[in-house]
Amino acid sequence: MALKLQADGFEVMAWNRTLKKLTPLREAGIETTEVAGGAIAACDVTITMLSDAAATESALFADASALAERTILQMATIAPEESRLLKQQVEAAGGTYLEAPVLGSTPEVKDGSLIVMVGATPEQFEQWMPVFKCFGVEPQLMGPVGTAAATKLAMNQLIGTLTSAFSMSLGLVQREGLDLEKFMTLVRASALYAPQFDKKLGRMCDRNFEDPNFPTKHLLKDMNLFVQAAENKDIDARVAAGVSAIAQKAISQGLANKDYSSIYSAVNPD
Repeated sequence: MALKLQADGFEVMAWNRTLKKLTPLREAGIETTEVAGGAIAACDVTITMLSDAAATESALFADASALAERTILQMATIAPEESRLLKQQVEAAGGTYLEAPVLGSTPEVKDGSLIVMVGATPEQFEQWMPVFKCFGVEPQLMGPVGTAAATKLAMNQLIGTLTSAFSMSLGLVQREGLDLEKFMTLVRASALYAPQFDKKLGRMCDRNFEDPNFPTKHLLKDMNLFVQAAENKDIDARVAAGVSAIAQKAISQGLANKDYSSIYSAVNPD
């Protein structure tokens, strides 16, 4: 994301909790800092893309004074209430806050085709539109802070549930000895088809889950966040909770850092 911003003409300063990950950015001519507060204080807007809300809060408030008159653009997947709380905390420190979680991964970042969901005021949406359009062609203002976070959880729930459902169907077809291509031809011609199926089919058949764009441990985190958010709204989230259990089983098999399609192995043991 830092490289994409640089390529689009933005002046960028980068920070990472893992300092060695800054090396390729420095080699690309991006200024780096070893202190998160240094980046916040130096930049008009700071984009946070960390693993969860706790990591984001730790980075932002290690030096809360740096937040004064600065804008935080939170782009990771966190719960709606977590995002609203961060907004309150940032504003209490004298800064402003908005959210813009995205759907997509490294290939979509590189070609600027992420789906960008924004939770902000209309004024903030217009103000930071050049940043949003760096990452996605048609950013969508979902509403105030919290609405984009909820939208992203709803989208990620579909990722987990669709992948789990496809894993079950694929497993039955394989174990019955059916012609896999005939099955996929039928699926592709039906209203049941999701492009995700073909995207992950090869990985599942080969049980090759290396080089993940989205690891299983993050799928588990997001499914758990969805379950919590749904239950808070009196929604029966047992299907999502089942996917969480499958992801947890995959993690117990040593697949935490593998591609999330590794839940296929939890559904279909060797």
